[in-house]
Amino acid sequence: MMTQTESEYKQVIALCKDVFEKKTKDYGTAWRILRLPSITDQILIKAQRIRSIQEKGSQKVDEDIKNEFIGIINYSIIAIIQESLTENAPLEIPADDLMPKYENAAEETLQLLLNKNHDYGEAWRDMRVSSITDIILMKLYRVKQIEDNQGKTLISEPVKANYQDMINYAVFCLIKLKEEK
Repeated sequence: MMTQTESEYKQVIALCKDVFEKKTKDYGTAWRILRLPSITDQILIKAQRIRSIQEKGSQKVDEDIKNEFIGIINYSIIAIIQESLTENAPLEIPADDLMPKYENAAEETLQLLLNKNHDYGEAWRDMRVSSITDIILMKLYRVKQIEDNQGKTLISEPVKANYQDMINYAVFCLIKLKEEK
């Protein structure tokens, strides 16, 4: 039987996937030209905008922060896909080949979430969206440091695990924002 969290997660990912598919139809896989640090910086821009709006309590650009969380999820999945591709993979990936990669990354990340939820008892439900935003930013700065170290870590999780955590934290934020309405 599916838990409430699993159901909510799948709803959020379905929304994100829909946006991803539509943007892929509009732009193709132009993102393939980006190196992983550039993708990380795209996520950073989105997370910093969210934090700035949270701190100021207002915004001047009429784009909801929900769209920024969707962007964090989709760019994190893009990073996972990009990291998994070989150097000689084509820049343009047909949608029939791309969407299973998206779905696999989302499903693998869901399994991580379910395992962590088991151990942590869904502690995220008691957190503030602003705190989760800070954790996403912390994860981004960790990824940037790992990237600056050419991917080498002594004891820390690899970059992919941090992208997966960012996906899950952004999903939590979208669930919490929906509950607040």
